[in-house]
Amino acid sequence: MRRVPLILVLAALALMGAASLGADLAWMRYTQSLGPIDLMASREGSTVVVDREGQLLRPFTFADGVWRLPATVHDVDPRYLAMLIAYEDGRFYTHHGVDSRALLRAAGQWLSHGHVVSGGSTLSMQVARLIEPRVERSLSAKLRQAARALEIERAVGKEGVLDRYLMLAPYGGNLEGVRAASLAYFGKEPKRLTTAEVALLVALPQSPEARRPDRTPEAARAARDRVLSRVAARGVISEAEADAAMREPVPHGRLPMPALAAHAAEEAVVANKSAKLIRLTIDAGLQAKLETLVRESVLRLGPKLSAALIVIDNRSGEVRARIGAADPDDETRGGAIDMSESPRSPGSALKPFIYALAFDEGLAHPETILSDRPARYGAYAPQNFDLGYQGTVTARQALQMSLNLPAIELLADVGPSTFLARLHGAGADVALPKDAPVGLAIGLGGLGITLTDIARLYTALARGGEAPALVERIAAPPMIDARRVTDPVAAWYVADILRGAPPPTNSLRGRIAFKTGTSYGFRDALSIGFDKRTTIAVWVGRPDNGPTPGLIGREAAAPILFDAFERLGRDIDPIRPPRGVLTAKISADLPPPLRHLRRDAPKTVAAASAQTLKIAYPPDGARIDLGLDNGVREENLALKALGGSPPFTWFVNGAPVGEADLRRQSAWRPDGAGFAHVSVVDGKGASDAVTVRLE
Repeated sequence: MRRVPLILVLAALALMGAASLGADLAWMRYTQSLGPIDLMASREGSTVVVDREGQLLRPFTFADGVWRLPATVHDVDPRYLAMLIAYEDGRFYTHHGVDSRALLRAAGQWLSHGHVVSGGSTLSMQVARLIEPRVERSLSAKLRQAARALEIERAVGKEGVLDRYLMLAPYGGNLEGVRAASLAYFGKEPKRLTTAEVALLVALPQSPEARRPDRTPEAARAARDRVLSRVAARGVISEAEADAAMREPVPHGRLPMPALAAHAAEEAVVANKSAKLIRLTIDAGLQAKLETLVRESVLRLGPKLSAALIVIDNRSGEVRARIGAADPDDETRGGAIDMSESPRSPGSALKPFIYALAFDEGLAHPETILSDRPARYGAYAPQNFDLGYQGTVTARQALQMSLNLPAIELLADVGPSTFLARLHGAGADVALPKDAPVGLAIGLGGLGITLTDIARLYTALARGGEAPALVERIAAPPMIDARRVTDPVAAWYVADILRGAPPPTNSLRGRIAFKTGTSYGFRDALSIGFDKRTTIAVWVGRPDNGPTPGLIGREAAAPILFDAFERLGRDIDPIRPPRGVLTAKISADLPPPLRHLRRDAPKTVAAASAQTLKIAYPPDGARIDLGLDNGVREENLALKALGGSPPFTWFVNGAPVGEADLRRQSAWRPDGAGFAHVSVVDGKGASDAVTVRLE
């Protein structure tokens, strides 16, 4: 006896339902007996990380390894929806979840052919099966699908049904949903697909394992071509379009899922375990271009090397691109390690902040004469990178040439502890050798600091001395608050000096302000550059901290930096000088105390005490009421010093107050309320400084 298929039974039930009102009541009771259906879980996709505009950076699987990416009807090519409905459920928009005519047609075909020619399941019934999968093919399972289909349509409507199909439809292996399949087989979002690609995505869910293109491409092609023939017959596409699509090959393998900003995305997911959609401030287009640049550059530099890069928008503090490794999947290059967040020696990359501190304290000016001659500080005897000496140089020349001895001379004057405190105060997380005292070596790379912290410090030089609050996730609190690094005048002095630094080979001079760094033993090569709008920092080296002979910042990292600025696709925006800049072409144009750095020091404790220069007024940290808040009166701020050797030069916020004077007192007219940094330099180069709040 021939077995009666489920489709015939359902067709009979459809006729009975049309003929009997009593069947409606029975059907309602049956539906209620099924209990509630969880429609929210069917819209839950795996976690995705997107860029500032919503473009996919990196998706993640569920815990069981399944790719199911969120998708709606607005995320797919309209032709896909048209071909899907035409092929699977031609009367989708006219039935309420169950198509009685389709069931009757399927039953008639079975009677005339002796086997099932077409099924009667609607898209709504398929969604019901995907939400509540049943292994058995029985009458009760089919009835349950029909009941659930009606319930789903009542609850979410036609668009809700399609949204769930787009997310749940199986595509073979661990792929669920049209978006995961499109990325895996075509390497692109399903928003814009070719006709052949659309047809393949329509065909695969009917028999996803048997038709997997990566395993049985011929079966996949045959199924795709059947879809093309049917939708052409129904007028969805032309015969010519179908013929052209049939000539296109099908993919023979799966592509890797997107993994832009791989380390940043993974860190964001770890920090937000419950979030399904995480939006970063990163620009996907820029990130992709810079990842290609870094990967290609490192391949040219040699084996075992990796690289990191970070791009910060100076105005907002938002991270526009972050690369933690040249290739996150390359174990030979330590790709799993995020080198943008790993403390490393900066080499000479922090020298600009020694100069900024000296300018800030009124100890020096870009045209101040410094000494580049052999010197010893106790047991410490620094040398220049090339082991040579330039003799007498200006601060500008010394920083542009990255000379070590003048930088250490300045650091000795400002004090390594003061310098380190300035870095900490700016929000930098600095690591020092265990149990080692704070010494002058920190000025030449004798500490650890992350590339992200270095980049943020450099943004301050483009922002008038204030480092911004760093932001990497939209709608999330900043990674660190805005902090002041130096005053506006000192920041501009340093930026102006670095803009004149000699560029790497085949690059134009004077376009960006930049500095390089090379750590001891050729382990780290850095280059950091900025204009008014953007700061970019680059690190190159071995994640295992191994040496690479000949690896220096100027040759390994600086070319990547300059190429990265070219990939911004815009003109370089220069930084304009603030008020208070002291213009001098040569050191002779400076006030006498700024022409040379201090050369001698008191020889006895008593003499030192007698000659110690100290600001007597205003006292450090004082709040001084000058009537600036209410506008009742305006008064000068009195400036008084004790000790020291005349003449005396006063500075407020880095700008000189009048000419050098033999008297130990002066006065300054404020231009508004707020904090003021007051410093004084005597005739022998001794200095003192205080910070006060004017009200």
